[in-house]
Amino acid sequence: MKKLTQWFCMSALVFSQAHAQTPTKEDPRFAGLDKEFNSILHTWHVAGFAVAVVEKDKIVYAKGFGYRDYEHKLPVTPNTLFAIGSNTKAFTAGLLGILRGEGKVDFEQPVRRFLPELEFATPELNEQVTLRDMMTHRTGVQRYDYSWFVFPPTSRDSLLWRIRYFQPHTPLRSRWEYNNFMYLAQGKVAEKLTGKSWEDNIRHYFFEPLEMSHSDCSVTEMVKQENVALPYSVAQDSIIKKLNYHNIDVIAPAGSINSSVLDMAHWASMWINGGKYKGKAVLPEPYVREATGLQMAIWYDQPDKLHPDLHFNGYGLGWFLRSYRGHYQAEHGGNIDGFSALTCIFPTDSISIIVLSNQSGSKVPDIVHNILADRVLKLSKIDWNGEADKAIHTKKPVADKKEDTVIIKGTTIIRPLAELTGTYGNNLYGNFEVFQQNDSLFARFPVETVYLKHRGYDIFDANSTTDPTAGSMTTIHFLMDDNGDINSLNMRLDDDTPAVFAKRK
Repeated sequence: MKKLTQWFCMSALVFSQAHAQTPTKEDPRFAGLDKEFNSILHTWHVAGFAVAVVEKDKIVYAKGFGYRDYEHKLPVTPNTLFAIGSNTKAFTAGLLGILRGEGKVDFEQPVRRFLPELEFATPELNEQVTLRDMMTHRTGVQRYDYSWFVFPPTSRDSLLWRIRYFQPHTPLRSRWEYNNFMYLAQGKVAEKLTGKSWEDNIRHYFFEPLEMSHSDCSVTEMVKQENVALPYSVAQDSIIKKLNYHNIDVIAPAGSINSSVLDMAHWASMWINGGKYKGKAVLPEPYVREATGLQMAIWYDQPDKLHPDLHFNGYGLGWFLRSYRGHYQAEHGGNIDGFSALTCIFPTDSISIIVLSNQSGSKVPDIVHNILADRVLKLSKIDWNGEADKAIHTKKPVADKKEDTVIIKGTTIIRPLAELTGTYGNNLYGNFEVFQQNDSLFARFPVETVYLKHRGYDIFDANSTTDPTAGSMTTIHFLMDDNGDINSLNMRLDDDTPAVFAKRK
Protein backbone atom coordinates (compact mmCIF):
# COMPACT_ATOMS: atom_id res chain seq x y z
CA MET A 1 0.00 0.00 0.00
CA LYS A 2 1.36 3.35 -1.03
CA LYS A 3 2.21 5.76 1.72
CA LEU A 4 -0.60 8.28 1.97
CA THR A 5 0.34 11.90 1.40
CA GLN A 6 -0.14 14.34 4.25
CA TRP A 7 -2.45 17.22 3.50
CA PHE A 8 -2.89 20.52 5.22
CA CYS A 9 -5.28 22.80 3.35
CA MET A 10 -6.19 25.40 5.94
CA SER A 11 -6.00 28.88 4.40
CA ALA A 12 -6.17 32.27 6.08
CA LEU A 13 -9.69 32.59 4.67
CA VAL A 14 -10.75 29.35 6.35
CA PHE A 15 -9.39 30.49 9.69
CA SER A 16 -11.20 33.80 9.24
CA GLN A 17 -14.44 31.95 8.62
CA ALA A 18 -13.77 29.83 11.70
CA HIS A 19 -13.15 32.97 13.78
CA ALA A 20 -9.71 31.78 14.84
CA GLN A 21 -6.38 33.52 14.37
CA THR A 22 -3.75 31.82 12.24
CA PRO A 23 -0.82 31.04 14.55
CA THR A 24 2.46 32.63 13.51
CA LYS A 25 4.25 29.42 14.43
CA GLU A 26 3.19 25.91 15.29
CA ASP A 27 1.91 25.32 18.79
CA PRO A 28 4.54 23.09 20.45
CA ARG A 29 1.77 20.91 21.89
CA PHE A 30 1.06 19.67 18.35
CA ALA A 31 4.63 19.17 17.16
CA GLY A 32 5.16 15.86 15.38
CA LEU A 33 1.46 15.10 15.02
CA ASP A 34 1.62 14.89 11.22
CA LYS A 35 3.88 11.85 11.36
CA GLU A 36 1.85 10.23 14.14
CA PHE A 37 -1.50 10.74 12.39
CA ASN A 38 -0.20 9.56 9.03
CA SER A 39 0.96 6.41 10.80
CA ILE A 40 -2.62 5.93 12.01
CA LEU A 41 -3.85 6.12 8.42
CA HIS A 42 -1.54 3.25 7.56
CA THR A 43 -2.22 1.13 10.66
CA TRP A 44 -6.01 1.19 10.31
CA HIS A 45 -6.28 1.44 6.50
CA VAL A 46 -8.55 4.43 6.88
CA ALA A 47 -9.33 6.58 3.84
CA GLY A 48 -9.17 9.83 5.78
CA PHE A 49 -10.05 11.85 8.85
CA ALA A 50 -10.14 15.45 10.06
CA VAL A 51 -9.46 16.86 13.53
CA ALA A 52 -10.01 20.13 15.35
CA VAL A 53 -9.11 21.33 18.84
CA VAL A 54 -10.92 24.24 20.48
CA GLU A 55 -9.50 26.06 23.51
CA LYS A 56 -11.89 28.50 25.15
CA ASP A 57 -13.23 30.36 22.09
CA LYS A 58 -10.40 29.69 19.62
CA ILE A 59 -9.60 26.90 17.19
CA VAL A 60 -5.98 26.08 18.05
CA TYR A 61 -5.55 23.10 15.74
CA ALA A 62 -7.42 21.92 12.62
CA LYS A 63 -6.16 19.58 9.91
CA GLY A 64 -7.24 16.92 7.47
CA PHE A 65 -5.39 13.67 6.79
CA GLY A 66 -5.77 11.17 3.98
CA TYR A 67 -8.50 11.34 1.38
CA ARG A 68 -12.16 12.24 1.25
CA ASP A 69 -12.23 10.43 -2.12
CA TYR A 70 -9.73 7.60 -1.97
CA GLU A 71 -10.07 6.54 -5.61
CA HIS A 72 -9.39 10.01 -7.01
CA LYS A 73 -6.96 11.01 -4.23
CA LEU A 74 -8.93 14.10 -3.22
CA PRO A 75 -7.64 15.23 0.20
CA VAL A 76 -9.54 15.72 3.43
CA THR A 77 -9.50 19.33 4.65
CA PRO A 78 -10.92 20.90 7.82
CA ASN A 79 -13.96 21.92 5.74
CA THR A 80 -14.68 18.40 4.43
CA LEU A 81 -18.17 17.18 5.29
CA PHE A 82 -18.64 13.88 7.14
CA ALA A 83 -21.72 12.18 8.58
CA ILE A 84 -21.58 12.71 12.35
CA GLY A 85 -24.17 10.04 13.22
CA SER A 86 -25.31 10.04 16.84
CA ASN A 87 -23.50 13.29 17.61
CA THR A 88 -26.83 14.58 16.26
CA LYS A 89 -28.52 13.58 19.51
CA ALA A 90 -27.08 16.52 21.46
CA PHE A 91 -28.57 18.85 18.83
CA THR A 92 -32.03 17.29 19.15
CA ALA A 93 -31.93 17.34 22.96
CA GLY A 94 -30.67 20.93 22.75
CA LEU A 95 -33.79 21.95 20.82
CA LEU A 96 -35.87 20.81 23.78
CA GLY A 97 -33.54 22.68 26.13
CA ILE A 98 -34.26 25.89 24.22
CA LEU A 99 -38.01 25.21 24.10
CA ARG A 100 -38.06 24.51 27.83
CA GLY A 101 -36.29 27.84 28.39
CA GLU A 102 -39.12 29.46 26.43
CA GLY A 103 -41.69 27.77 28.70
CA LYS A 104 -43.08 25.52 25.96
CA VAL A 105 -42.21 22.12 27.41
CA ASP A 106 -41.49 20.37 30.71
CA PHE A 107 -39.00 17.50 30.91
CA GLU A 108 -40.77 16.00 33.94
CA GLN A 109 -44.29 15.69 32.51
CA PRO A 110 -45.46 12.56 30.63
CA VAL A 111 -44.29 13.03 27.06
CA ARG A 112 -47.72 12.16 25.63
CA ARG A 113 -49.00 15.50 26.94
CA PHE A 114 -46.89 17.08 24.22
CA LEU A 115 -47.06 14.26 21.65
CA PRO A 116 -50.31 12.32 22.12
CA GLU A 117 -49.75 10.28 18.94
CA LEU A 118 -46.78 8.57 20.63
CA GLU A 119 -47.96 5.31 22.12
CA PHE A 120 -46.00 2.71 24.09
CA ALA A 121 -46.72 -0.98 24.53
CA THR A 122 -48.08 -0.69 28.09
CA PRO A 123 -50.40 1.69 29.94
CA GLU A 124 -47.70 2.26 32.56
CA LEU A 125 -45.25 3.58 29.98
CA ASN A 126 -47.94 5.73 28.37
CA GLU A 127 -48.72 7.31 31.74
CA GLN A 128 -45.19 7.71 33.08
CA VAL A 129 -42.51 8.14 30.37
CA THR A 130 -41.17 11.71 30.40
CA LEU A 131 -38.94 13.61 28.03
CA ARG A 132 -36.10 13.25 30.53
CA ASP A 133 -36.55 9.47 30.44
CA MET A 134 -36.25 9.53 26.66
CA MET A 135 -33.31 11.96 26.62
CA THR A 136 -31.34 9.77 29.07
CA HIS A 137 -32.18 6.35 27.52
CA ARG A 138 -33.97 5.02 30.60
CA THR A 139 -37.40 4.05 29.21
CA GLY A 140 -36.59 0.33 29.48
CA VAL A 141 -37.34 -0.12 25.77
CA GLN A 142 -34.47 -1.67 23.82
CA ARG A 143 -33.17 -0.43 20.49
CA TYR A 144 -35.04 -2.34 17.75
CA ASP A 145 -32.63 -0.75 15.27
CA TYR A 146 -33.46 -3.19 12.48
CA SER A 147 -36.87 -1.54 12.35
CA TRP A 148 -35.40 1.70 10.99
CA PHE A 149 -32.08 0.50 9.60
CA VAL A 150 -33.28 -2.41 7.44
CA PHE A 151 -37.05 -1.78 7.28
CA PRO A 152 -37.39 2.02 7.10
CA PRO A 153 -40.89 3.29 6.23
CA THR A 154 -41.37 6.34 4.06
CA SER A 155 -42.34 8.70 6.88
CA ARG A 156 -41.34 9.48 10.47
CA ASP A 157 -44.98 9.22 11.54
CA SER A 158 -45.03 5.60 10.34
CA LEU A 159 -41.81 4.89 12.22
CA LEU A 160 -43.17 6.55 15.37
CA TRP A 161 -46.26 4.31 15.10
CA ARG A 162 -44.11 1.20 15.49
CA ILE A 163 -43.05 2.13 19.04
CA ARG A 164 -46.37 0.75 20.35
CA TYR A 165 -45.14 -2.73 19.40
CA PHE A 166 -41.82 -2.47 21.29
CA GLN A 167 -42.12 -4.59 24.40
CA PRO A 168 -40.30 -3.25 27.49
CA HIS A 169 -36.98 -4.93 28.11
CA THR A 170 -36.40 -3.65 31.66
CA PRO A 171 -38.54 -1.63 34.12
CA LEU A 172 -38.79 2.11 33.53
CA ARG A 173 -35.78 4.04 34.94
CA SER A 174 -34.11 0.85 36.21
CA ARG A 175 -31.42 0.56 33.56
CA TRP A 176 -29.77 2.54 30.77
CA GLU A 177 -30.99 1.23 27.37
CA TYR A 178 -29.73 3.14 24.33
CA ASN A 179 -32.60 3.85 21.94
CA ASN A 180 -32.58 5.81 18.68
CA PHE A 181 -36.40 5.81 18.52
CA MET A 182 -36.60 7.93 21.66
CA TYR A 183 -34.61 10.66 19.89
CA LEU A 184 -36.87 10.39 16.85
CA ALA A 185 -39.76 11.05 19.23
CA GLN A 186 -37.99 14.08 20.75
CA GLY A 187 -37.60 15.51 17.26
CA LYS A 188 -41.33 15.02 16.73
CA VAL A 189 -42.05 16.85 20.01
CA ALA A 190 -40.00 19.82 18.80
CA GLU A 191 -41.89 19.80 15.50
CA LYS A 192 -45.21 19.73 17.33
CA LEU A 193 -44.28 22.65 19.58
CA THR A 194 -42.77 24.87 16.88
CA GLY A 195 -44.86 23.99 13.83
CA LYS A 196 -41.58 23.59 11.91
CA SER A 197 -39.74 20.52 10.69
CA TRP A 198 -36.88 19.12 12.74
CA GLU A 199 -34.51 20.18 9.96
CA ASP A 200 -35.78 23.78 9.98
CA ASN A 201 -35.45 23.89 13.76
CA ILE A 202 -31.84 22.68 13.62
CA ARG A 203 -30.98 25.31 11.01
CA HIS A 204 -32.78 28.11 12.88
CA TYR A 205 -31.62 27.38 16.42
CA PHE A 206 -28.09 26.08 15.73
CA PHE A 207 -26.65 26.25 12.21
CA GLU A 208 -27.47 29.93 11.69
CA PRO A 209 -26.44 31.43 15.07
CA LEU A 210 -23.33 29.20 15.22
CA GLU A 211 -22.34 30.03 11.64
CA MET A 212 -22.23 26.35 10.71
CA SER A 213 -22.49 27.29 7.05
CA HIS A 214 -21.36 23.96 5.59
CA SER A 215 -23.51 21.67 7.76
CA ASP A 216 -26.76 20.01 6.70
CA CYS A 217 -29.32 17.49 7.89
CA SER A 218 -29.46 14.87 5.12
CA VAL A 219 -27.32 12.87 2.73
CA THR A 220 -29.50 14.31 -0.03
CA GLU A 221 -28.26 17.80 0.89
CA MET A 222 -24.66 16.72 1.56
CA VAL A 223 -23.98 15.17 -1.85
CA LYS A 224 -24.83 18.49 -3.53
CA GLN A 225 -21.80 20.11 -1.90
CA GLU A 226 -18.26 19.92 -3.28
CA ASN A 227 -15.99 19.10 -0.35
CA VAL A 228 -17.69 15.89 0.77
CA ALA A 229 -16.19 12.67 2.13
CA LEU A 230 -17.19 9.39 0.51
CA PRO A 231 -18.03 6.45 2.80
CA TYR A 232 -15.62 3.52 3.18
CA SER A 233 -15.10 0.32 5.12
CA VAL A 234 -12.16 -2.07 5.44
CA ALA A 235 -12.47 -5.46 3.75
CA GLN A 236 -10.25 -8.44 4.60
CA ASP A 237 -8.49 -6.30 7.26
CA SER A 238 -6.61 -4.12 4.77
CA ILE A 239 -8.64 -3.28 1.64
CA ILE A 240 -10.26 0.16 1.62
CA LYS A 241 -13.71 -0.43 0.14
CA LYS A 242 -16.13 2.25 -1.02
CA LEU A 243 -19.71 2.03 0.28
CA ASN A 244 -22.97 3.63 -0.70
CA TYR A 245 -24.33 6.51 1.36
CA HIS A 246 -27.05 5.36 3.76
CA ASN A 247 -29.96 7.78 3.86
CA ILE A 248 -31.42 7.82 7.39
CA ASP A 249 -33.76 10.80 7.00
CA VAL A 250 -36.62 8.76 8.48
CA ILE A 251 -34.88 8.76 11.89
CA ALA A 252 -32.96 11.99 11.33
CA PRO A 253 -33.27 13.43 14.89
CA ALA A 254 -31.19 10.49 16.13
CA GLY A 255 -28.31 10.79 13.70
CA SER A 256 -28.54 12.42 10.25
CA ILE A 257 -26.49 15.64 10.59
CA ASN A 258 -23.43 16.07 8.35
CA SER A 259 -20.73 18.54 9.29
CA SER A 260 -17.05 19.50 9.13
CA VAL A 261 -14.58 19.78 12.01
CA LEU A 262 -14.58 23.58 11.62
CA ASP A 263 -18.35 23.81 11.87
CA MET A 264 -18.37 21.37 14.78
CA ALA A 265 -15.71 23.52 16.45
CA HIS A 266 -18.29 26.33 16.60
CA TRP A 267 -20.78 23.92 18.16
CA ALA A 268 -18.21 22.72 20.71
CA SER A 269 -17.08 26.27 21.51
CA MET A 270 -20.63 27.12 22.47
CA TRP A 271 -20.74 24.21 24.93
CA ILE A 272 -17.48 25.10 26.69
CA ASN A 273 -18.57 28.75 26.92
CA GLY A 274 -21.78 28.24 28.86
CA GLY A 275 -24.07 28.10 25.81
CA LYS A 276 -22.72 31.31 24.25
CA TYR A 277 -21.13 31.79 20.84
CA LYS A 278 -19.31 35.06 20.17
CA GLY A 279 -20.93 36.44 23.31
CA LYS A 280 -24.52 35.63 22.31
CA ALA A 281 -26.60 32.97 24.06
CA VAL A 282 -27.55 29.99 21.89
CA LEU A 283 -28.38 27.48 24.63
CA PRO A 284 -29.55 28.43 28.13
CA GLU A 285 -26.59 28.10 30.51
CA PRO A 286 -28.58 26.03 33.07
CA TYR A 287 -29.39 23.55 30.30
CA VAL A 288 -25.71 23.30 29.27
CA ARG A 289 -24.71 22.38 32.82
CA GLU A 290 -27.61 19.95 33.14
CA ALA A 291 -27.00 18.26 29.77
CA THR A 292 -23.33 17.66 30.59
CA GLY A 293 -24.11 16.54 34.15
CA LEU A 294 -24.92 13.00 35.27
CA GLN A 295 -28.56 12.09 34.64
CA MET A 296 -28.35 8.29 34.32
CA ALA A 297 -25.66 5.86 35.40
CA ILE A 298 -24.44 3.29 32.89
CA TRP A 299 -23.27 -0.04 34.24
CA TYR A 300 -19.51 -0.14 34.30
CA ASP A 301 -16.93 -2.48 35.79
CA GLN A 302 -13.92 -1.29 37.74
CA PRO A 303 -11.20 0.38 35.65
CA ASP A 304 -8.58 -2.00 34.29
CA LYS A 305 -5.08 -2.18 35.68
CA LEU A 306 -3.50 -0.78 32.53
CA HIS A 307 -5.39 2.53 32.74
CA PRO A 308 -6.88 2.96 36.24
CA ASP A 309 -7.44 6.67 35.54
CA LEU A 310 -10.06 5.92 32.85
CA HIS A 311 -13.26 5.34 34.78
CA PHE A 312 -16.84 6.41 35.46
CA ASN A 313 -19.59 5.93 32.89
CA GLY A 314 -22.84 7.87 32.72
CA TYR A 315 -25.19 9.77 30.45
CA GLY A 316 -26.43 13.33 30.47
CA LEU A 317 -28.82 14.75 27.87
CA GLY A 318 -27.34 13.62 24.57
CA TRP A 319 -23.83 13.23 26.07
CA PHE A 320 -21.83 10.34 27.51
CA LEU A 321 -19.97 11.31 30.69
CA ARG A 322 -16.62 9.84 31.66
CA SER A 323 -13.46 10.55 33.58
CA TYR A 324 -10.43 10.80 31.31
CA ARG A 325 -7.20 10.54 33.30
CA GLY A 326 -8.59 12.76 36.05
CA HIS A 327 -10.42 15.21 33.75
CA TYR A 328 -14.21 15.42 33.50
CA GLN A 329 -15.31 14.64 29.96
CA ALA A 330 -18.60 14.80 28.03
CA GLU A 331 -18.49 13.11 24.65
CA HIS A 332 -20.52 11.30 22.04
CA GLY A 333 -19.59 9.04 19.18
CA GLY A 334 -21.39 8.60 15.91
CA ASN A 335 -21.42 5.67 13.49
CA ILE A 336 -23.31 5.16 10.26
CA ASP A 337 -22.33 3.29 7.08
CA GLY A 338 -18.89 4.55 6.03
CA PHE A 339 -18.41 7.12 8.80
CA SER A 340 -17.25 7.30 12.43
CA ALA A 341 -17.20 10.46 14.52
CA LEU A 342 -16.38 11.70 18.01
CA THR A 343 -17.06 15.04 19.69
CA CYS A 344 -15.58 15.58 23.14
CA ILE A 345 -15.67 18.50 25.55
CA PHE A 346 -13.74 18.97 28.78
CA PRO A 347 -16.01 21.55 30.49
CA THR A 348 -13.72 22.39 33.40
CA ASP A 349 -10.67 22.66 31.11
CA SER A 350 -12.47 24.70 28.41
CA ILE A 351 -11.18 22.36 25.74
CA SER A 352 -12.93 20.43 22.98
CA ILE A 353 -11.74 17.83 20.48
CA ILE A 354 -13.55 16.78 17.30
CA VAL A 355 -12.53 13.84 15.10
CA LEU A 356 -14.46 12.90 11.94
CA SER A 357 -13.56 9.89 9.77
CA ASN A 358 -14.89 8.26 6.60
CA GLN A 359 -14.51 4.68 7.81
CA SER A 360 -17.23 2.41 9.23
CA GLY A 361 -16.94 1.42 12.88
CA SER A 362 -13.48 2.93 13.09
CA LYS A 363 -11.19 3.01 16.12
CA VAL A 364 -9.46 6.07 14.66
CA PRO A 365 -11.62 8.77 16.35
CA ASP A 366 -10.95 7.31 19.80
CA ILE A 367 -7.23 6.89 19.17
CA VAL A 368 -6.80 10.38 17.72
CA HIS A 369 -8.88 11.89 20.53
CA ASN A 370 -6.71 10.27 23.19
CA ILE A 371 -3.49 11.43 21.55
CA LEU A 372 -4.75 15.02 21.32
CA ALA A 373 -6.24 15.00 24.82
CA ASP A 374 -2.94 13.93 26.33
CA ARG A 375 -1.16 16.79 24.57
CA VAL A 376 -3.59 19.63 25.29
CA LEU A 377 -4.14 18.50 28.89
CA LYS A 378 -0.36 18.11 29.33
CA LEU A 379 -0.55 14.47 30.40
CA SER A 380 2.12 11.79 30.10
CA LYS A 381 2.37 10.18 26.68
CA ILE A 382 0.68 6.84 26.04
CA ASP A 383 1.06 4.89 22.80
CA TRP A 384 -2.69 4.70 22.13
CA ASN A 385 -2.26 3.62 18.52
CA GLY A 386 0.17 0.86 19.45
CA GLU A 387 -2.07 -0.37 22.27
CA ALA A 388 -5.15 -0.54 20.03
CA ASP A 389 -3.22 -2.32 17.28
CA LYS A 390 -1.80 -4.83 19.76
CA ALA A 391 -5.26 -5.48 21.24
CA ILE A 392 -6.64 -6.31 17.79
CA HIS A 393 -3.84 -8.73 16.97
CA THR A 394 -3.91 -10.51 20.34
CA LYS A 395 -7.63 -11.32 20.16
CA LYS A 396 -8.40 -15.00 19.88
CA PRO A 397 -9.29 -15.80 16.26
CA VAL A 398 -12.90 -16.70 15.56
CA ALA A 399 -13.27 -20.08 13.94
CA ASP A 400 -14.18 -19.79 10.27
CA LYS A 401 -17.69 -20.86 9.37
CA LYS A 402 -17.89 -23.72 6.91
CA GLU A 403 -18.97 -22.60 3.49
CA ASP A 404 -21.82 -25.11 3.16
CA THR A 405 -23.17 -25.23 6.71
CA VAL A 406 -26.46 -27.10 7.03
CA ILE A 407 -28.57 -27.83 10.07
CA ILE A 408 -28.67 -31.54 9.24
CA LYS A 409 -26.13 -32.81 6.76
CA GLY A 410 -27.67 -33.85 3.47
CA THR A 411 -31.04 -32.15 3.95
CA THR A 412 -32.73 -30.56 0.98
CA ILE A 413 -35.46 -27.98 0.45
CA ILE A 414 -38.69 -29.84 1.20
CA ARG A 415 -40.97 -27.92 -1.17
CA PRO A 416 -40.79 -25.99 -4.47
CA LEU A 417 -39.23 -22.52 -4.07
CA ALA A 418 -42.33 -20.93 -5.57
CA GLU A 419 -44.30 -21.93 -2.47
CA LEU A 420 -41.94 -19.83 -0.32
CA THR A 421 -42.37 -16.63 -2.36
CA GLY A 422 -44.69 -13.81 -1.38
CA THR A 423 -44.97 -10.69 0.76
CA TYR A 424 -44.33 -11.11 4.49
CA GLY A 425 -45.10 -8.51 7.15
CA ASN A 426 -44.65 -7.68 10.82
CA ASN A 427 -46.13 -4.71 12.70
CA LEU A 428 -42.80 -3.85 14.28
CA TYR A 429 -40.78 -3.97 11.07
CA GLY A 430 -43.08 -3.64 8.07
CA ASN A 431 -43.14 -5.71 4.87
CA PHE A 432 -40.65 -7.33 2.52
CA GLU A 433 -40.86 -9.60 -0.50
CA VAL A 434 -39.43 -13.07 -1.09
CA PHE A 435 -39.06 -13.89 -4.78
CA GLN A 436 -37.56 -16.56 -7.01
CA GLN A 437 -35.06 -15.86 -9.78
CA ASN A 438 -34.12 -18.91 -11.84
CA ASP A 439 -33.26 -21.59 -9.28
CA SER A 440 -32.44 -19.15 -6.45
CA LEU A 441 -34.43 -17.42 -3.74
CA PHE A 442 -34.03 -13.76 -2.76
CA ALA A 443 -35.52 -11.37 -0.17
CA ARG A 444 -36.10 -7.75 -1.14
CA PHE A 445 -35.79 -5.60 1.98
CA PRO A 446 -36.38 -1.82 1.75
CA VAL A 447 -32.63 -1.10 1.85
CA GLU A 448 -31.14 -4.13 0.10
CA THR A 449 -31.93 -7.34 -1.78
CA VAL A 450 -30.30 -10.39 -0.18
CA TYR A 451 -29.62 -13.89 -1.45
CA LEU A 452 -31.25 -16.69 0.56
CA LYS A 453 -28.74 -19.50 0.79
CA HIS A 454 -30.16 -22.87 1.78
CA ARG A 455 -29.06 -24.34 5.09
CA GLY A 456 -31.47 -27.23 5.45
CA TYR A 457 -35.20 -27.97 5.23
CA ASP A 458 -37.00 -24.61 4.80
CA ILE A 459 -34.22 -22.65 6.49
CA PHE A 460 -32.02 -20.12 4.67
CA ASP A 461 -29.18 -17.71 5.43
CA ALA A 462 -29.77 -14.11 4.27
CA ASN A 463 -26.53 -13.03 2.55
CA SER A 464 -25.72 -9.61 1.14
CA THR A 465 -25.61 -9.39 -2.66
CA THR A 466 -23.44 -6.26 -2.56
CA ASP A 467 -20.82 -7.38 -0.01
CA PRO A 468 -19.97 -11.10 -0.28
CA THR A 469 -17.57 -10.79 2.68
CA ALA A 470 -20.29 -9.61 5.07
CA GLY A 471 -21.62 -13.08 5.83
CA SER A 472 -25.17 -13.89 6.85
CA MET A 473 -27.18 -11.02 8.37
CA THR A 474 -29.74 -13.45 9.80
CA THR A 475 -31.39 -16.83 9.28
CA ILE A 476 -34.88 -17.07 7.79
CA HIS A 477 -37.04 -20.04 8.72
CA PHE A 478 -40.22 -20.56 6.70
CA LEU A 479 -43.13 -21.96 8.74
CA MET A 480 -46.30 -23.81 7.76
CA ASP A 481 -49.85 -24.12 9.04
CA ASP A 482 -51.73 -27.31 9.93
CA ASN A 483 -52.42 -27.96 6.26
CA GLY A 484 -48.74 -27.84 5.37
CA ASP A 485 -48.98 -24.48 3.58
CA ILE A 486 -46.36 -21.76 4.20
CA ASN A 487 -48.10 -19.04 6.22
CA SER A 488 -45.21 -17.21 7.93
CA LEU A 489 -41.48 -17.02 8.53
CA ASN A 490 -39.30 -16.01 11.41
CA MET A 491 -35.86 -14.47 11.76
CA ARG A 492 -33.74 -13.15 14.59
CA LEU A 493 -33.29 -9.39 14.36
CA ASP A 494 -33.14 -7.20 17.46
CA ASP A 495 -34.16 -9.80 20.02
CA ASP A 496 -33.25 -13.33 21.03
CA THR A 497 -36.87 -14.21 20.30
CA PRO A 498 -37.33 -14.53 16.52
CA ALA A 499 -39.60 -11.96 14.88
CA VAL A 500 -42.53 -13.59 13.09
CA PHE A 501 -43.57 -12.23 9.67
CA ALA A 502 -47.00 -13.35 8.46
CA LYS A 503 -47.46 -14.17 4.77
CA ARG A 504 -49.79 -11.46 3.49
CA LYS A 505 -49.97 -12.36 -0.17
